[in-house]
Amino acid sequence: MENVEVWGGVECTIRRVGNGYTDQLVSSGHRTRIEDLNLFAELGIRKLRYPILWEQVAPESLDNPDWTWTDERMAKLQELGIDPIVTLLHHGSGPRYTALNKKNFVPQLARFARMVAERYPWIKHYTPVNEPLTTARFSGLYGIWYPHALDDKTFVRIQLNHIKGTRAAMQAIREITPDALLVQTEDLGKTHCTPKLADQAEFENNRRWLTFDLLCGKLDQQHPLWHYLRQHGASQRELLDLVKNPLPPDILGINHYVTSERFLDENHQYFPAHHLCQSEARVDYADVEAVRVRLVQTAGLHDLLLEAWERYHIPLAITEVHLDCTREEQMRWVQYAWDAANQLKAEGVDIRAITIWSLLGAYDWNTLLTQEGAFYESGVFDMRGGQPRKTALFKMVKALATEGHYHHPLLQNKGWWERDDRFIYHHLSPTSNPTT
Repeated sequence: MENVEVWGGVECTIRRVGNGYTDQLVSSGHRTRIEDLNLFAELGIRKLRYPILWEQVAPESLDNPDWTWTDERMAKLQELGIDPIVTLLHHGSGPRYTALNKKNFVPQLARFARMVAERYPWIKHYTPVNEPLTTARFSGLYGIWYPHALDDKTFVRIQLNHIKGTRAAMQAIREITPDALLVQTEDLGKTHCTPKLADQAEFENNRRWLTFDLLCGKLDQQHPLWHYLRQHGASQRELLDLVKNPLPPDILGINHYVTSERFLDENHQYFPAHHLCQSEARVDYADVEAVRVRLVQTAGLHDLLLEAWERYHIPLAITEVHLDCTREEQMRWVQYAWDAANQLKAEGVDIRAITIWSLLGAYDWNTLLTQEGAFYESGVFDMRGGQPRKTALFKMVKALATEGHYHHPLLQNKGWWERDDRFIYHHLSPTSNPTT
């Protein structure tokens, strides 16, 4: 049996906060350094998550696009024999003439998608909107990114625009390239809790599937989130239209981070203040990384992927594998994902690849992109010297991509997320016995 493939990815977020935009490709210098693609090709990867971003191509109007940058990059990828998995919107709000919650978002995104397909009809893999649910939460529910809303109604409208926009975009693309594939990415974790917060955890564990459920036409009147969506602005007509005219992904792109599994505890006095969640409808509670709580048995990547497979029976790929930590722990995290994926494949799951994310590293994600220039975490290449420097990950990723295995003494030890010294929260009260 062949191993899963190794794909690559470039952190490419263009995010808006207030009236200002930041561009990860400007931060890394990749915006002006096409020769980076030669380095990516040295890894032996054959697929690369790569941007053709709406905000960059047509910042002022779709009537006046600038294809200069993308023409050069797409031609270079073709020359190198790398298939791009193209992202059209990556944690962005779109250009200034639209926004995630506006009525013109869906038709404008579809129009841009058609323009991309007409210009590059050979591209076969698309992610019109990266992590729709995550973006909708951060932009519509938590107020972090534009339009900085803090209410369920805006969250629901953004998420529905994302899903309807993805469907319209793929329909437009497939009129040009009929065999184009939808690689739909989304973060996948799980929420654990104390008994008192069981209802909140159940809601969040249903919500984590919202992107895939909507695209697959699963969100009908019997779905546990039907009444929530209807209560917060979704019409019955638009929900049933998604049921009647679904657009199931061709590949479910699962993004999973060490912080993706969460633990909720109403005994918030035991936790740092920045973890506190407040709501008129719910008790105050702490929301922390489950991996740091001694009493919690986390699901782990293998079991989360298996949940996704059993729910949808659609081919899977791990579309972001990245850890902000020491080089040794980064290597162990890649091995952790590699082992989980290949174990699942041996068990009969149709899993295609793991994706080494942030080849050039990532900027300011420790503050969710709200503080520009404050923090850098390296990837396969380290950009702190101004030019890409190969790290220890380079040799490992190349070996996995080209030989299907890699051996190093460091990989014999467990990663910190599997060791007992990971626990920060030992002092839970007797009422904090967790449930899942």
